Amino acid sequence: MNPLIELTDVAKTFGQGADAVHAFGPVDLTIDDGDFISFLGPSGCGKSTLMLMVAGLLERTSGQIVLGGQPVDGPRTDIGIMFQDNTLVPWRTVRGNIELQLEMRGIDPTSAADRITVLLQSVHLQDFADRFPYELSGGMQQRAAFCQAMVHDPQIMLLDEPLGKLDAMTREQIRTDLQTLWMQQKPTVIFVTHSIEEAVQLSSRVAIITPRPGRVEKIIPIDLPFPRDFEVKNSPEFASYVRDIQEIFRGYGVI
Repeated sequence: MNPLIELTDVAKTFGQGADAVHAFGPVDLTIDDGDFISFLGPSGCGKSTLMLMVAGLLERTSGQIVLGGQPVDGPRTDIGIMFQDNTLVPWRTVRGNIELQLEMRGIDPTSAADRITVLLQSVHLQDFADRFPYELSGGMQQRAAFCQAMVHDPQIMLLDEPLGKLDAMTREQIRTDLQTLWMQQKPTVIFVTHSIEEAVQLSSRVAIITPRPGRVEKIIPIDLPFPRDFEVKNSPEFASYVRDIQEIFRGYGVI
C-alpha cells in the first residue's frame, strides 16, 4: 500500500535558548490508507503535539509531514479532528451541530441529510437528533462529536483522547461505536491514548512513544480479528499484547 501520511525527521521544541524544551522527535513514520494507529505513551511524551503537527495546527521545529502527497504547511480542513472536550455548541441541536461542520466548509447540509441520518444511527443517536447537548449524557455528547468529525467524509481522522473523561462503562460502549464507524467508513485514524487496553482493542498498529522527548520506540501490529468484542478481549492473544506493552512501559519506569 502507498503511505497516506509520511513523517520525516519531525521534531518539536518549545521555547528558545536555556528555556527550550525538546518535546518530541525526531520521528520517521509512515501510515497507510485505512490504518488505525494508536499513539500510546505516558503523559508529557508529545503524543498530542504530534497529532497537532499532523493537523497543521502546530508548527513543527524541523522535518516534513506529507498528507496525501501534499506537504502540511498550515491547518487542514479536509481532516476530521476530535479532542477530549467536545466542540458541540449549546444553542444547536445534535443534528444542527453536525450540520455546522458542513456549513463551515461551505457545504449545503441538505446535500448530506442521508449521511447524517446514517451516522446518527451508527452511534444509536437517531432518536436524539433534535435534542440539545445539555439534554444528553457525556457519552452521548461524545457520540455526537464523532458524527461531527465524520460528516464531511474525511480520509483522515485525528482523535486526541476522546474517551479520557468518560466512566469505564461509557468508554467501553463508545469504543464499540468508534470501531463500528471505522469498519464501515475505513478512514485513516490516528488515536492518542494512555490506555494500553484501549489501544490494543481498537488499533491495527500501536506506536509506542517514549517518555519526553517522545520518539517512536516501536510499532506493534495487532493481529486480532475485527470486531474486537468481549470474546476477543478475553482471549489469551489479547492479554499477551497487553502484557508485552506493559513490560515496555515498565522498562521506561512509568508503570
